[in-house]
Amino acid sequence: METRGDHLIDSRCYRPSSMQQWQGRVDSTGEAQLRWHQHMKVLDLLQPANEVSPHAIVLLGFECDEGVKRNKGRPGAAKGPDAIRKALCNLPVFYPALPIYDAGNILCPDHDLEAAQCNLALAITQILQLSAFPILLGGGHEITYGHYYGIRNFLKKGAALPIGTVNFDAHFDNREPMESGANSGTGFWQIAQDCRENNEPFHCLTLGIQKTSNTPLLFETAHQTNTHYALAHHFHTDHKHILQQLTTAFPEEVNQLYITIDMDVFAAAYAPGVSAPAYNGILPDVIFFDCLDKLFDSGKVISLDIAELNPGYDIDMRTAKLAASIIFHVVERLATQNYKASNL
Repeated sequence: METRGDHLIDSRCYRPSSMQQWQGRVDSTGEAQLRWHQHMKVLDLLQPANEVSPHAIVLLGFECDEGVKRNKGRPGAAKGPDAIRKALCNLPVFYPALPIYDAGNILCPDHDLEAAQCNLALAITQILQLSAFPILLGGGHEITYGHYYGIRNFLKKGAALPIGTVNFDAHFDNREPMESGANSGTGFWQIAQDCRENNEPFHCLTLGIQKTSNTPLLFETAHQTNTHYALAHHFHTDHKHILQQLTTAFPEEVNQLYITIDMDVFAAAYAPGVSAPAYNGILPDVIFFDCLDKLFDSGKVISLDIAELNPGYDIDMRTAKLAASIIFHVVERLATQNYKASNL
């Protein structure tokens, strides 16, 4: 992926956030009773002199499902970012010393997915340059390619590479692009090809794969690209040692970790609001969160996104609330790590 030469986000592909999106219950203004909507700050990425507090969390939406449409999936994930924000509003603030900013949404005007991904990469690079931790709110899983390249452009070449990508997903998303171009299922094929062209190693771990959702060709592509993976049925107490081994060993291969969580990895009872629901997906239980914690324990996680929330098919905001609870858990982990680091 080649980003714009001036390294500036195209204003047509960006909408800054507003505090009007952050409304909710107010118990008090005391620190021990704050909720996220009271703690949130907004960040405009078009402002040249942005400053954020060190180690801050920055939320960024990817208001796009063009890749889902190209992949013949159910449209509607473009509305995912604001649905996640709504689910986050009333969460309690347990770490008031950790600032959280909302940087708005990257847009996809005129169905130009490639421009949206390019501008997403520029936004991620900018956030990382502010020494912040990006949490992206999707949006279709075409978020992967732009997100990865934002990290890649920030790190450039050298000791900071390689990047390892961890994909919680029912699908490998390693399809070769068709005539319609890249889509929500091609991200890891694109990354693997670019790594080969740049003579760089491709490191990918996919957790939650469904055999009913991937053709033999996609499994063969995973083997050819040396993609590590675990099947959905491994998310069980009888097999959790496999997950523990993968999530402990994989970070040792790389210097940075990027985590992407496709909400269709979860069983439809917990995540009905997705582009491709899985009746037999994994559970959002202690095994899943243990995997997430193992990855964060490595100290190498640089960024994370939530993909494929489709609020038009959600029930009682189950999927949005699950996405929000994952983000809440990640913020707690980051706050704890920052506290430990500052007290060494």
